[in-house]
Amino acid sequence: MPAEDYSAIHCRLDELLAERGMSLTELSRQVGVSLVNLSVLKNNRARAIRFSTLTALCEVLECQVGDLFRHEPAQD
Repeated sequence: MPAEDYSAIHCRLDELLAERGMSLTELSRQVGVSLVNLSVLKNNRARAIRFSTLTALCEVLECQVGDLFRHEPAQD
């Protein structure tokens, strides 16, 4: 994988949804973000996230930003 494609930041959206018994479709509806965009985020393919989206996710999931993401450095 090219270095510019690697990110040590990983999204925990799947885990948070499972803990809350919520589907990605329901989250999309409540947050007002497309299913496609949430899927990109969930699968760690997002290059950026708007603060407004992050705020909405935290409000709906009742979590903090640090609950949504974790830092996993590359293993050499």
